Parts: sequence; structure tokens; C-alpha cells
Amino acid sequence: MITLFVAFLVSLLVALVLTWRVRERALAWGWLDQANSSRKVHVRPIPRLGGIGIVGGFFAPLCALFIVDSGVGAQFLAQTELIVGLFVGGAIIAGLGFYDDLKGAGAKLKFSVQFAVALGLYALGFRIEVLANPFGAELTLGLLSLPLTVLWVVGVINALNLIDGLDGLAGGVAFFGVGTHFLLALMRGDVLLCLLMVALAGAILGFLVFNFNPASIFMGDTGSMFLGFVLAAVSIKTSSKSGTAVALLVPVMALGLPIMDTLLAMVRRSLLGRPLFSADKEHIHHRLMSRLLLSHRTTVLVLYALCTLFMLTALGLHFANSMQSALLLSGIGVVIMVLMRKLGYLDMRHMDAVQQTRQRNQELRSLVRSVTAAVRAAGSFQEVWSAVRPLSLGLGLSALELRLRRPHDDVGGGVVFESQQPDAGVATALEVRLDVKEAEALFGALRLVWRDGRSAIDRDEELALEVVADAVAERVAQLVALEAAAPERIIALRR
Repeated sequence: MITLFVAFLVSLLVALVLTWRVRERALAWGWLDQANSSRKVHVRPIPRLGGIGIVGGFFAPLCALFIVDSGVGAQFLAQTELIVGLFVGGAIIAGLGFYDDLKGAGAKLKFSVQFAVALGLYALGFRIEVLANPFGAELTLGLLSLPLTVLWVVGVINALNLIDGLDGLAGGVAFFGVGTHFLLALMRGDVLLCLLMVALAGAILGFLVFNFNPASIFMGDTGSMFLGFVLAAVSIKTSSKSGTAVALLVPVMALGLPIMDTLLAMVRRSLLGRPLFSADKEHIHHRLMSRLLLSHRTTVLVLYALCTLFMLTALGLHFANSMQSALLLSGIGVVIMVLMRKLGYLDMRHMDAVQQTRQRNQELRSLVRSVTAAVRAAGSFQEVWSAVRPLSLGLGLSALELRLRRPHDDVGGGVVFESQQPDAGVATALEVRLDVKEAEALFGALRLVWRDGRSAIDRDEELALEVVADAVAERVAQLVALEAAAPERIIALRR
């Protein structure tokens, strides 16, 4: 127990110091999460990359075991596969998250790395081989063990990432999952898993000191994906060492909130014709705030209470027989159904509107694909404008304007492209402006005007326009770099 206590203190202190230092450096170097979208809950720029503190806090006491002689350390060093899986896999996932926080990583890169890491874990012996069946004999997976293990690892990584939407939420959810696995390992006498969990618990608490509402730093993808990875790997170990009557059900319950939120997001986006991995403001925490009129902090505390319920259910499943397990699952199922009804997920009265939204989003996605493809193929600023112009008709705009400039042009320099449509009516104009920005370099702005009576931009249109603005910024940056390298290949445009 002394070793566990020391490991907890070390991880807590390292996480505190690292998170504080990262926050100060992020403020100095401009590594901030901007409040520039309606789906953002915060209203001011907040430093990101706080996940570095979580990663450092978790690994610090584990690294100390390599140089400190102890009984727990001897057990840890004897588990070569566990060491390789956690250190190598964790470093890769944390590196992916760090790159995504700084530069932005596309879905293809994220999933390629995540699937590769999951396959590596499977090769090292992290395998789900049995599924529980409270109503009968357990199911042996056989050849299905590989795909289920990979999907579990990738799914949990992204579930923690998706639920990271409020101050202290992802860290708190992960902490309850850690607590569940710690208690299960302690009851089994599994000192090694206890060690891993106290190290992660200390790292999370050290970070939450700065992240609980009002947060002064965010964990970013560095932290959320790393937490998901460690919990996914440990969950597999917990599953393999649990009684077969509850194998995998315990870790599923321990991570019940992020798993439920992810499944709801996938169903919701499929029904509405949105990309599965697009951001929206319809997660459980968003609906608690909008439908039940809860404050930011109260919402997080309510979700902590829900995590506590999932945690108690997971612990109950560990000790329950088949009939008791079925009753526990039925009870938690009722709670979930009541919650979803309260939050409007089961409201069938708006199915016609859902179908219309789906059709509109499919048209919108087709428009964005064609526009961004044309933007990426553009060979000049004029061609970039020609690629963007279809937005005017596709979105029913009264006016569309694209201002482009080189980063070092004088104020007012650059070129302006504009198109106007005859106004149908005299409704008050709604104007939206998106910066065309790559990293810290500002290349201009995209301005859109509607006069159709709307008072706010549709969220799906906002997300689509952000994709277009990002594509324009990326291509303009390439054209500017090309002009600097070979100016004779670029036709100069005057205002």
C-alpha cells in the first residue's frame, strides 16, 4: 500500500507542475483554443495541451519503478508485454493527440494510427475473447476476438475524445472509470493494476485542479485520447480477469457515459445526414444545459452523479449471479431510457423535420465536397474565388465576399472578390464572417450575407463553412509559398 500511495503522490505532483508549466507556455506562445464557433461552450480563448500533464503524471511513477527496488516494481518489470503496450502505445497515441492539438489531424490519420496501435495491443495479448450473457452461457468469440478488441480500443479512445466538451467533464468521467477498475483490482488482489490506476488517478486529479469549472486550461486531444487508450487497455485486462458471467460488461458499465454518448452521436448524425465525426452541440452535456437549463458546473456535477451510478452498477455486476446481473442491467436500462426521454432523444414528433434536415445536409455535404475539391485544385487567387462562388446559390446568399491577402501585406492590401444577388424582400441582413487562417497566418476572410429573415446561422451550415474556410486557407497558404519560391508562376492581382 505504501508503494501505491507514493505512486499516487508522485503522479499528482508531476501532473500539477506540468499542467501549470504548460498553461504558462501556452499563454506565452499562443497555443489557445479559440471561442470562434457556436458549438464552443467557453467564451474566451483557453490554453490547450493540458493533456501533457496527464501523460507525464501517469508515466512518472511507472518510470521510477525501473530504478527503485520494490516488490511491486519487480512484478511490473516482469510484465514485458504490459510495459511495451502501455509505454509504446501510450506514447504513440499521446503524440497523435499532440500533433492534432497543434496542427490538426484528419480522420484518416487518426484512425490509421489508432487501428495500428490497437492491432499492436492485440499482438501483445490484450484480447477480448469472451462475451457475457446474463441469460445463459458466455459466448466465446474465436476469430471475432481480433475485430472486437480493435473496435473496443478505437471506440473508447474516441468516446473519451467526444465527451470532452465541458470543463472537468472528460477528466471526471475518466476518474470514475479509473476508480471502478481500481476497486475491482484491489478486491482481486491485483497489485499491478492497482498501481496503474492510482498513477492515472493522481494524474487526472492534478490536471483537474486547473480544469474544473472555470477551467484555465484544456486537456486537448493529447489528454482525451491518452485517457481513452489507457482505460481501453486496462478494461481488457479487467475483463479477462473477471468472472466469465460478467466479462466485458463491467468495463462497459464503468465507461457507460462516454459509450452511451458516442452511440447516441452516431445514431443522431446518421439520421440527420451529418458526417459521423463532425462536431455538433447535441451531446448529453449540451442537452442538459439547453433543455433542463442547468449551469455549466451543475451539468458536470449531474454527469458525475450518473457516472457514480454506472460505477456502482459495474461493481454490482462483478459480484452478481446471472439473474442479479439481468436485474441490474434492466434497472440501468430504465434509468437510461428516462434520461433520453427527458433530453428529447426519443421524441418521435419531429420525424418529418428530421427527414428534411437529412435531405438538406446531404445536399450541403455534396456542395462542400465539390467546393473544397475545386479550391484545392485552384492555381491562383482568382481560381480560388471561382471555386467558392457556388456557395452563393447553394446557400441562398444575398452577398458573398472573399478577401485574400498575403500575411505581410499592408493593412487594406490584397484583393477582394464579391458577388451580389437581388434581395427578395427587406428583411434584416444576417452577416457571418469567417477568418481564412492557417496556423497563426491570417490570409483574409470569407463574408456571407443572408436576407431571408433568419436571425442565426444554421449549425450544419456553420460547420460546412468552417470546412470551406479551412480548405481556402490551406490552398492560399500553398499559393503564397509557391509565389515566394517561383514568383513568375503566379499572376499578380490588384485590388
